[in-house]
Amino acid sequence: MKFAKLMKQDEYFMSTQPILTVEGIRAVEAREAPVAQPSLMERAGLAAAEQALGLLSDRTGCVLVVTGSGNNGGDGFVVARHLKAAGCGVVVACAANCDRLPPQASAAHQRWLEAGGSVVDNFVGGQWTLVIDALLGIGVHRPLEGRYAEWVSRLNQLNCPILALDVPSGLNADTGSVLGCAVRASHTATFIALKPGMLTLDGPMHCGQISVHTLGLDIGDVASGQVGEQISRTSFAEYIRPRTSNSHKGDYGEVGIIGGASGMLGAPLLAARAALKLGAGKVYVGLLDPHAPLLDLAQPELMLRPPGDIHLLASALAIGPGLGTSESAQQQLRRALGFAGPLVLDADALNLIAAHPPLQSLTAQREASTVLTPHPAEAARLLQCSVIQIQAHRLDSALELARRLRAGVVLKGNGSIVAAPSGQWHINTSGNPGLASAGTGDALTGLLVSLLAQGWLAHQALCCAVHLHGAAADHLATHGIGPIGLTAGELPDAARAVFNRWILDQGQGENIDMPPSFSKRS
Repeated sequence: MKFAKLMKQDEYFMSTQPILTVEGIRAVEAREAPVAQPSLMERAGLAAAEQALGLLSDRTGCVLVVTGSGNNGGDGFVVARHLKAAGCGVVVACAANCDRLPPQASAAHQRWLEAGGSVVDNFVGGQWTLVIDALLGIGVHRPLEGRYAEWVSRLNQLNCPILALDVPSGLNADTGSVLGCAVRASHTATFIALKPGMLTLDGPMHCGQISVHTLGLDIGDVASGQVGEQISRTSFAEYIRPRTSNSHKGDYGEVGIIGGASGMLGAPLLAARAALKLGAGKVYVGLLDPHAPLLDLAQPELMLRPPGDIHLLASALAIGPGLGTSESAQQQLRRALGFAGPLVLDADALNLIAAHPPLQSLTAQREASTVLTPHPAEAARLLQCSVIQIQAHRLDSALELARRLRAGVVLKGNGSIVAAPSGQWHINTSGNPGLASAGTGDALTGLLVSLLAQGWLAHQALCCAVHLHGAAADHLATHGIGPIGLTAGELPDAARAVFNRWILDQGQGENIDMPPSFSKRS
């Protein structure tokens, strides 16, 4: 059994992997199932059984397979049959009435019985070597209750590895929401392709190490909006290249950053330092506080100017960090929305747009690229709904913001979602909880506007900035800085180190591989 090479967390060489919504998975299944030989259920069960055998140090222990009422349970019966044939002790517990299973699952159940297996209707905690979670699959959308909720709770109390089939039971495969309760798996064997809910919101906390089993299928044509991609370096590889020796600062753009009302000077300066460390030729900062210093002593390369001058000096502009919501802030934002180059809207710029519909219209009418970087609360204000609704529908919310405001969007959070006005979307998997601290969003804004100033297209710049932001945090954690106590001010230097490493690897033709949390099998 082959496993992906393990790598340090700061090495992001993975291949881009497709992500399919449940609707997209169903479309592939409907197309492929009638002609698949052996059946998709047999393929999935065999693939998961091979992974299960790799997780067993020996075959003298006992494996518990818990199954439910649907085809996910059928996959579990196939896994059990293969494990038994390999010499493992297997106990199958079914939470459903085995006489009422759907046709494919019923056939798998019958083959399990014909192989000498049996089924019990309950289980107790014990010295299980491994548990296979085949209770519920990707079709569940209601909160778990009754026996299923009880069994999930008991599974989570077991002290052994749990391999979930397709998704952990109780996790919404589209949204990453926990449906009342969900299995906390150490490993998840997912079939055909990744699902959005595995990578965002609560999904990463429940899926453990994910392996993708394509079952020999090509996803082919899937309707727009049903397929996205996991962000990796291949998402923006064409832009990762070394600089020529015959170059000068004018080749790398002029960044402008506007913000810094009274008491909030740190936010734009953090963004500006990040922009500088990622290679912008010049960085101008316009601070609204009339008593603001004329020099950043910690970063004297930054050029501090009156806010009204920044629009005339910049080739790419960011507005919002520490901006405030005063009349002066609104005036600066109106002027920024008329800026002829790429524009990043963050923090209070988003809050002002949410509060003033005319500003929303100006945003949507812009000709140049516009990029928004909301966290869930800011997204909720923009879409006039609750944070709970945003978090329960992260992908849909990001896509709706991108469509409504004709802008690139990153909906920040665990598994940040990048969406384009065209309906294209990506999910990022780099980063760690160290980013949950003040100012890290300002650093992201600085990275993003720096790439835009250097001529990157908006969607590629957004994917790179989000991925690099997380990779920088992982780099710091690997070197003993965080995740607890990681500060925003430490991110720019780390981002610079990681980005230069990417350029070096690209120049040396480094093979692109996958990170330790993912492996892909056919």
